[in-house]
Amino acid sequence: MAAERNSFHLWSDRPTIGPSLKVIWEMSVKRIGCPDYCRRLNLNRYPKISHYEELVNYVKKPWIPRPLVIVLVVVTLFAGLLNSLTGCSGGTLMARVFGGYSSPFARIQENTPDYQRFKKIYSEVATNDGFRAQQLRHFSDAYHRVRREYVHNLEDNVLINAAITGVEKLEGARGTIPSSKVIEAALDSMITSLDPHSSYMNPEEYRDSQVVTSGEFGGLGIEIKLTDGLIEIVSPMVDTPAYRAGLKPGDFITHVEGDPVKKMTLGGAVHRLRGKPGSDVHITIRREGAGSFQVTITRAIIKVQPVKWRVEGNIGVVQITHFNLRSKDALEDAVDNIRAQLGSRLQGLVIDLRNNPGGLLNQSVAIADAFLTHGKIVSVRDRAGEVRGFEAHLGDIAGGLPIVVLINRGSASASEIVAGALQDHRRATVMGVRSFGKGSVQTIAPLDWDGALRLTTALYYLPSGRTIQGSGVDPDLSVIGKQNSGGKREADLPNALKTAGQAGEVLAGRQLQEDSCPDAGKDKKDKLLGCAVMFLRSGSQANFLALMNARKSL
Repeated sequence: MAAERNSFHLWSDRPTIGPSLKVIWEMSVKRIGCPDYCRRLNLNRYPKISHYEELVNYVKKPWIPRPLVIVLVVVTLFAGLLNSLTGCSGGTLMARVFGGYSSPFARIQENTPDYQRFKKIYSEVATNDGFRAQQLRHFSDAYHRVRREYVHNLEDNVLINAAITGVEKLEGARGTIPSSKVIEAALDSMITSLDPHSSYMNPEEYRDSQVVTSGEFGGLGIEIKLTDGLIEIVSPMVDTPAYRAGLKPGDFITHVEGDPVKKMTLGGAVHRLRGKPGSDVHITIRREGAGSFQVTITRAIIKVQPVKWRVEGNIGVVQITHFNLRSKDALEDAVDNIRAQLGSRLQGLVIDLRNNPGGLLNQSVAIADAFLTHGKIVSVRDRAGEVRGFEAHLGDIAGGLPIVVLINRGSASASEIVAGALQDHRRATVMGVRSFGKGSVQTIAPLDWDGALRLTTALYYLPSGRTIQGSGVDPDLSVIGKQNSGGKREADLPNALKTAGQAGEVLAGRQLQEDSCPDAGKDKKDKLLGCAVMFLRSGSQANFLALMNARKSL
């Protein structure tokens, strides 16, 4: 019985690979675009017989019953075949189940001197906690993804140098730091060195990131990013605790509850800022021209209301605060409500995109499409020059009524797509100041250990062919004043992507002073909105400029 239990008859004593398995293996290797990280079961190179012998010797052990031996081998092969035939989806259950399988075949980039240099330093710094090999595979997965998918080609030595910089900044004796902490530091440093919007998210941060586009989360209500070790506010969301506390785009959070942000990761700082609704958080703000000051903000459940509306006389005002899953439907409801209230008296619409940091691409396309009958809205170009275009087809829900779009330095990304598309098609007059200039596409790429990369993979181009990246959208009518001044733009950020065709200077004849605008809004303090309403009531740009000159002379 013992001899029978130790024997293994699925293959012969020296196993060979049948023709069908060999063909599938070769199909997997040659499959275009198949991510290496899912080639766990020796699918990245032609298999050697010795590796099957290792598997055979392993399952020959007396303590494994023969039926279980057969099950294990069949399941292992099935996992490999499944990954090959389904296109190697890294998020599949099988990829996760077998994600820890140690492939004896190194990827090509793992044999380069730069990678070996990182591996040597990593082995010196990380403690031998039983996870060092697994964590190194995690780094290799992310490293390969960046090399293959980033919007620009990257030099290996640049990436590895950035990763090593992150490792060397860790505090603690060499050889005593947990391997997961070392790899996280390496990935943080490597990815954030690419541009202001690429980042590595550990599993906890990845889960947190998914609440924003769903429309409800807890906290202060600010869009943030990490700049030179500090938290920079990209934009406070309208009608949130941060907005009511007076926080502005370009403000830096230097301390949370008295602790310096520079000693925290971005994820750690976010967790410190969030807390029980109704509780207070004390932060220190550094603002250009105002120095540092402390602010106490009461946390709240942030329910992102993507669209708000009201009327100013016979003008409808639609404020789009964020592009989330509900934005398009909320826009249509807002326009319907404005029509129901004003009826035939409706003379035009103001689309307010100020301080809107962006959001989902498909929602920005849908909102631009809502006011266009035909033509291109935006195109996306990746590193290979491949173009994906988005065309208008829904029709104009405003029925041809004149539109003014309001933008400022806090209008970014998806907001710029909408403003730029309507401007290029001459469907709207854009008013305010030059927008932020974020024209890059970030892809959230889940990794097979539940973390993710937020990686810049393409650039946006407007219908006219001009780029948003680093340029932004220039208004047709530039309105200069205190409410629109201050704050950094994309081109001012460290590591900002450079592109050709930067925006030119605004024509002097189109620059207006905000002080000449009438008051508008709920509190009668919104000068720019007042100018937009006056523009629509005046009937033409010439009439509007004449009215502005008349007000200026008063």
